[in-house]
Amino acid sequence: MKLEDVARRARVSIATVSRVLNKAGPVKNATRARVLKAIKELKYHPNLHARTLAGGKSRSLGMIVSNLENPFFLDIFRTLESDAHRQGYEVVVANTDYLPRRLVSSVHLMMGRRVAGLAVIVSEMEPSLIQELVESDLPIVFYDVGTPARNISNIKVNYQKGIQKTVEYLHSLGHRRMAFVGHHTGLEPLLDRKVSFVETMKRYAGQVESTTVADRDGPAGGKQATRTLLASGFKPTAIICVNDYMALGVLAALREQGLEVPRDVSVTGYDNISLSEYAFPPLTTVNIPREKIGHLSFEALVPSREEEEVQGREFLIDPELVIRESTGPPPPA
Repeated sequence: MKLEDVARRARVSIATVSRVLNKAGPVKNATRARVLKAIKELKYHPNLHARTLAGGKSRSLGMIVSNLENPFFLDIFRTLESDAHRQGYEVVVANTDYLPRRLVSSVHLMMGRRVAGLAVIVSEMEPSLIQELVESDLPIVFYDVGTPARNISNIKVNYQKGIQKTVEYLHSLGHRRMAFVGHHTGLEPLLDRKVSFVETMKRYAGQVESTTVADRDGPAGGKQATRTLLASGFKPTAIICVNDYMALGVLAALREQGLEVPRDVSVTGYDNISLSEYAFPPLTTVNIPREKIGHLSFEALVPSREEEEVQGREFLIDPELVIRESTGPPPPA
């Protein structure tokens, strides 16, 4: 089915059909309705890729994430997609599984699709890729990694502050044996959280015992990391998790060992994904506003007319501690 067939059925010019499809230029309501009816009747689907190659403006945005199974990334995607749809854009998603080589191939794939902008919501990075993107002129927004440039905006979270607030809160409750459960600690944004835990522990030198463990991202990794931790002989009264997704597995592993939360062990997460509120017990966590990140990502890629000349912005987000029922005083010595 071709554009000419739609024009013939609607009794309008090909240019009019194009204006309706691209939402560009004035078209009478009655004419628009006739064109849309013809499109529906003929089951016409425009070839967006061909239209872009022919010199038209792409209506696709790309988004690359580290782990689409983690609700944190999914929440950002849903907000970005919602904003995009309201402005007539679609969003194409790729998942890297935290692998830099897959990040590189995904970026090249998105560029090959001629996306109008690219949101890179990842924890891993290939250094040479940043320079390539700077030279591409493609609007880019990074989360966690990257540096602002002429065509690149950056969203960063002060992870250290969130970890510090969590440790200080647990210390105020009386906890003196704490453990940190992480994953992919060789990647800078995730290493930041572990380093912040270790550095904060140094402030309580002589008062607090601590250790760290790591496994893969997700509930299964959180469960295995907890098993490893308890098998080591270290008996924490509080476990701080790198994210809520792993904390779900930590809670399950503690129940498996007959330990009650928070009576025997307090548990905290990070991100404040929606599942954290419905965990058992509801999870104390650090809130990262995923909707805000999604909105900022879209605004950076598709600026309003008033902001079309604004480029290379950096946004810094301070996370807030959300206290729920998974934390309490430590058990009596």
